[in-house]
Amino acid sequence: MLLSNLHFFRKKLTAAVMALALAGAFLTGCGFLQDNNTTVVLTSGFGEEDVFTVGDRVCTLPEFMVYLVNIRNQYEEVYGEEIWDASLDGVTLEENVREIVLARIAQVKTMALMAQSYEVTLTDKEMKQVREAAQEYYESLSPREVELLGVTEELLENMYAEYALENKVYMEMISDINPEISDDEARFVKLQYIYFTTVFRDAGGNVNSYDDQKKQEIYRQAMQVRSMAMDGNDFGQLASTYSDDDNYSISVGNGSLDPVLDEAAFSMETDEISSVLETENGYYILRCVSTLDREETDANKLAIVEQRRQEAFESEYDTFVEGVIRNLNTPLWESVEAPEDDALTTSDFFRVYDSHFQGVFDP
Repeated sequence: MLLSNLHFFRKKLTAAVMALALAGAFLTGCGFLQDNNTTVVLTSGFGEEDVFTVGDRVCTLPEFMVYLVNIRNQYEEVYGEEIWDASLDGVTLEENVREIVLARIAQVKTMALMAQSYEVTLTDKEMKQVREAAQEYYESLSPREVELLGVTEELLENMYAEYALENKVYMEMISDINPEISDDEARFVKLQYIYFTTVFRDAGGNVNSYDDQKKQEIYRQAMQVRSMAMDGNDFGQLASTYSDDDNYSISVGNGSLDPVLDEAAFSMETDEISSVLETENGYYILRCVSTLDREETDANKLAIVEQRRQEAFESEYDTFVEGVIRNLNTPLWESVEAPEDDALTTSDFFRVYDSHFQGVFDP
């Protein structure tokens, strides 16, 4: 089908991969284990519950458990318990989540250190919000959850304070990144298309191309359908009748299609119909519905700005962490896993933060 063959849309991910992406979809940056620029020192100089240190910042086991359990339970809310059966490249989701949580908290700690360099602190009002968030989340926990997690309200205050500092210093770092994005740079166009496939799947699921004779037959049919479109026949009806794709309407940005289609799509005028276009997987006829999809273009402008902000942040972040020493308590780390207890249902740690800080650090 056209959408999968030519990337009109991003490839659909499995539920497992989507869950992995959700875990990393906070602020991106260098991970604890994956950062090649960071010195990782394995040492025995830890407290009994110290999982790791970043500079003078310590991550304790209760803190790690709050993140791990909340993220785990959020997955189960969306995907069900069967999500833990999924794997990616031979690594189970559960194993991957543990690594992601480690990297995530390491970034929070690193950003708290960066806040010192930027002389960024929380205001009295923001600290009041931190205390209110900590109190709300602590009171949402059952006595059994408090026992299993090993948390105190004071620890939660410190966690929310570092979380808020991370967001505040991030906004400070990107505050000057406000590029003007033109319509042309961000442009999305609306298209209709008719697709004639020249490939098929065999019994084993492998994709094969038709022979040259069959391709010529398909090409002649495509030419006939284009002639009908040029004669004024309704393009959508022709697509519904002749296309090998159930979809026939889409909005796309520059560079998201097969190059042959991309060049045609962004050179046509409104209502113009393309020639029969050949790609690796088949023939296409495009019709330009609109040379500018305003809603998608405006959304793409925001996406481009966010991408440039993220690139600026990552550059500065990478430079900062080059000299930061991170110490991992290997024996404790290797034994860390979320407790298996039906009473451990908490999943609101991040939602509570959002409810108290929504819009506070927006650029």
